[in-house]
Amino acid sequence: MTESAPVPHQLTRSDIAAMPSRYRAQLINSLTGFKPANLLATQSLQGQPNVAMVSSAVHLGADPALLALVMRPPVVERHSLDNIRETGVYTLNHVHRDILEQAHQTAAKYPRQVSEFDAVGLSIEYPFSFAAPAVAESRLQIGLRLVEIVPIKHNGTEMVIGEIDWVQIKDDILHAEGYAAIEEIGSVTVSGLDSYHLTHSLGRLGYPSV
Repeated sequence: MTESAPVPHQLTRSDIAAMPSRYRAQLINSLTGFKPANLLATQSLQGQPNVAMVSSAVHLGADPALLALVMRPPVVERHSLDNIRETGVYTLNHVHRDILEQAHQTAAKYPRQVSEFDAVGLSIEYPFSFAAPAVAESRLQIGLRLVEIVPIKHNGTEMVIGEIDWVQIKDDILHAEGYAAIEEIGSVTVSGLDSYHLTHSLGRLGYPSV
């Protein structure tokens, strides 16, 4: 007897709403595919550093050079966002295989007075004498200045929009036309909440035209 093909999952809005919260979060976070894994580094006005894994960074435009992050609703303390509001500066730092476990551990709920840098064994540096820390072990670091924070009324999240102030790339991965080949520095991606992946290039295609 021939085995029948597996039945595809078909989920309605009510099916999704009825799921256990952690299952639903894992599923919905998986659906968009691979996302960038970055460490968001900030510092309070009192000099207390903070670093946390984020996967919501998205390019908004190149002129001016804008990146956005989607931050969770204020149902828990949000040390990183508090620091960004206070100081107006922060950094995004690519995660690579060699620091993956430490980067993932930064998502734990450490008290405000505990530096995740110290807790997980990552190092701080301040490129360009910037007022926010960067992760010294990261091979691609981006310094940003806050432009605006846009509330998302439907679910209480907030979009943090920043303009790139500087970029530091610690390996020679810049191609002549400006392409940064991040796969060459082992930058990892994340799917769902906790599944990490390496990438390899399938090649580049020419600019499409009619």
